[in-house]
Amino acid sequence: MKIALVHDWLTGMRGGEKVLERFAALFPDAPIYTLVHEAGSVSASLEAHEIRTSFLQRLPARHAYRWYLPLFPLAVRSLDLSEYDVVLSSSHCAVKAVRTRSDAIHLCYCHTPMRYAWDRFDEYFAPQRVGWIKHLLIRPTMAALRRWDRRTAPRVDTFIANSGYVAGRIDRYYGRTSAVVSPPVDTERFVPGNGPTGDYYLMVSALSPYKRVEVAIEAFNRMKRPLKIAGWGPERRRLEKIAGPTVQLLGRVEDNELLRLYQSCRGFLLPGVEDAGIAPVEAMACGRPALVLAAGGAPEAVIEGQTGVYVADTGAAGIVEAVDTAEKLTFNKDTIRAHSERYSVAAFDRQIADLVERHTSGAATQTGRTATTRGDLD
Repeated sequence: MKIALVHDWLTGMRGGEKVLERFAALFPDAPIYTLVHEAGSVSASLEAHEIRTSFLQRLPARHAYRWYLPLFPLAVRSLDLSEYDVVLSSSHCAVKAVRTRSDAIHLCYCHTPMRYAWDRFDEYFAPQRVGWIKHLLIRPTMAALRRWDRRTAPRVDTFIANSGYVAGRIDRYYGRTSAVVSPPVDTERFVPGNGPTGDYYLMVSALSPYKRVEVAIEAFNRMKRPLKIAGWGPERRRLEKIAGPTVQLLGRVEDNELLRLYQSCRGFLLPGVEDAGIAPVEAMACGRPALVLAAGGAPEAVIEGQTGVYVADTGAAGIVEAVDTAEKLTFNKDTIRAHSERYSVAAFDRQIADLVERHTSGAATQTGRTATTRGDLD
């Protein structure tokens, strides 16, 4: 059967792209369809794959593709998948709405229903972030996008959520149930080190508004403890201004340096609401405890008191309390490591392959499909 892979955009190597990387390894002959591709921005294995883009690729300033958001429904519609029997999409924004043949199978690995359209609009587009004019212009655009997003949900035969938390969001916004498959972690690369434990805590995060990096900085400024933050994003300049002398913003780091940072940190910190959270599991694969906010999908991967600590409060005080708790506990790196292995690449590959096999063999019930949902309801 002819299989196509679909992803929102290829502009960097984050959690969603790591999932797509596994899809591409499982189905090496399947082309990747995406809205925009910045050459050289993803892994060599994805760059070597056949990549087909939408008309957004030809527009000026395509690096600012997020501001073309009102065009996303049209761009998704322009992706021609009529020759494929199976479509496997990796979606956190729009491509779960791709149109397929009425007899084709569409499985969507949903990282999340689009955050900025549903429940995090103000975190992205509050007036103090984008200005009142943009805020007022964006609000009706997002309302229209929400309607389109809900209306096109039936084009998916089966949703695969990356956590129970996201499965709940899919049910709430789309009225659909989901299979849950945790994202893959390269537990063969992320392994415990032999060196001494450092004095710093670590964050690995995009520097985006909803990541709550500023709250972590406030907490570590208050504690005067070392915090290293690996990552890049639009908030960097603002965060550099509020970072105290014990906080380092490292920017993008190479793979070998990231491994060393994981292996040597006292603990990994994730202060924001995450849909699943690959980075905390990468840290646990290195034998280091994870301190994660007790909300969202990340706590599903952490056993409190054994492999990490829950951050009970969304403010800086909650982080301070979690760090104090972690400092009083004795963690066993072998126990932490063993827990992380249930999120291995092999486990992920097996679950995805089984789901595709069940659907292509006709064993699964294809719910949510009607002639109209595969039609022109854009």
